[in-house]
Amino acid sequence: MSISRFIYAAAICVFSVNAFCQDVELTVYNQNMGLVKEKRSLDMEKGIKKVDFTEVAAQIDPTSVRFKSLSAPESCSVLEQNFEYDLVSRDKLLQKYIGREIELERRSGENGEKKEIIKGTLLSIAGGITLKVDDKILLNPSGEIALSKLPEGLVTKPTLSWLVENERSGRQNVEIDYITNGINWSADYVVVSDKDDKMADLTGWVTIDNRSGATYRDAKLKLIAGDVNRVSAGGYKDVSMVNGYEMMRAKAAVPQFQEKSFFEYHMYTLQRRATVNDNETKQVEFTKAMSVPVKKIYTYDGSRMPFYGYQDWYRTNKTFGTETGSKKVSVMLEFKNSKENNLGMPLPKGRIRVYKEDSDGSLEFVGEDSIDHTPKDEQVRVYLGDAFDIVGERTQADFKCGTDWCEESFKITLRNHKDEQVEVRVIEHLYRWSNWKITEKSMAYEKKDSRTAEFKAVIPKDGESVITYTVKYWW
Repeated sequence: MSISRFIYAAAICVFSVNAFCQDVELTVYNQNMGLVKEKRSLDMEKGIKKVDFTEVAAQIDPTSVRFKSLSAPESCSVLEQNFEYDLVSRDKLLQKYIGREIELERRSGENGEKKEIIKGTLLSIAGGITLKVDDKILLNPSGEIALSKLPEGLVTKPTLSWLVENERSGRQNVEIDYITNGINWSADYVVVSDKDDKMADLTGWVTIDNRSGATYRDAKLKLIAGDVNRVSAGGYKDVSMVNGYEMMRAKAAVPQFQEKSFFEYHMYTLQRRATVNDNETKQVEFTKAMSVPVKKIYTYDGSRMPFYGYQDWYRTNKTFGTETGSKKVSVMLEFKNSKENNLGMPLPKGRIRVYKEDSDGSLEFVGEDSIDHTPKDEQVRVYLGDAFDIVGERTQADFKCGTDWCEESFKITLRNHKDEQVEVRVIEHLYRWSNWKITEKSMAYEKKDSRTAEFKAVIPKDGESVITYTVKYWW
């Protein structure tokens, strides 16, 4: 059974004025929110009138809306604001008509030339309609339902509505701003490393995912990267990125986005207008850098321990820090985000995928990671995976404890099965207590922070390297 027609009540639009969109600006934050700024032109009569704006986001935050007359701000003021989002549906329409008269239209005859109109009171819509016609009750009667008008309180589109007091008649330009949920953007990076892992080409893309319930046509598009604080509140409900190698190698085009600092964040403005459709994922290139110097780094973290703060029971527990015994050696790719390296634009957080050029010129995927917001001149380190041909082994060689001290020794063995020499950075976590000193060592180390030491071991091809050290804690 379908609802074939509505007769809209003229009273609904008597006090409304139509607005025509002149300009749209969309600022998207990488926190699933957007700021919409629209300029519209409308004819205003003198007096108190209702102004309806349709084509707004279904996931709008009504408390964030700002209405302003650009033509006559001193003579136009808002008395009341409403967001109408109870959208028309079959069940909602019929629910409003329970206890009221509706019509059923039936057609019969060979070609449906005979028409019969049945009028009755709608009693229920549960499990189909129940209709009272004279002294009879009809259960699920056949026919098309006809309603006399659109019930009050239902709208066909999400609508912002204002009650405006206007002192001057004529056409006015107005501006509305509001925040909407349901629109997000993220950054994706594609890195192609050369066969020697010395140089790489980097392309950055932004991916805009619009599920806000509105389309933004020919919008001026801005993206904000940063951690913007928002107060959590109840929401208003609505209703692979790999280009061909030839494109990666192409000459870098003029950047589509212009970047600048904005407050404590970074803003990226698209240098052309774009349409962002509802329920659409749009991808736009925002940076490209060729021949970026990179460095492949091997690291061995034999305990791979998180730090939960100094604990008393750590101090004398012999097995502390020896339980995991990982043999994996991590592989990372590192580069500096600087102008000297053909980069230097603040990089928004996102996923970074790395491909490597094979000897035949083809590309193979070698790993991916995520990076945080990275300012210019900062290092970027991308974890790609674990080395197949390099193995680490960490054993506790000795352990002693006294009343107010503890001493332990470790032996770290690194084996290299590659046909080339490699350097491995060995990370040691000194978590037993805040007072410590390495009293014996087989090679130099660097104190990275108050609880981390790093050794750099050079391992010959098809060879091994051994690091030993003793650390003393006291409290």
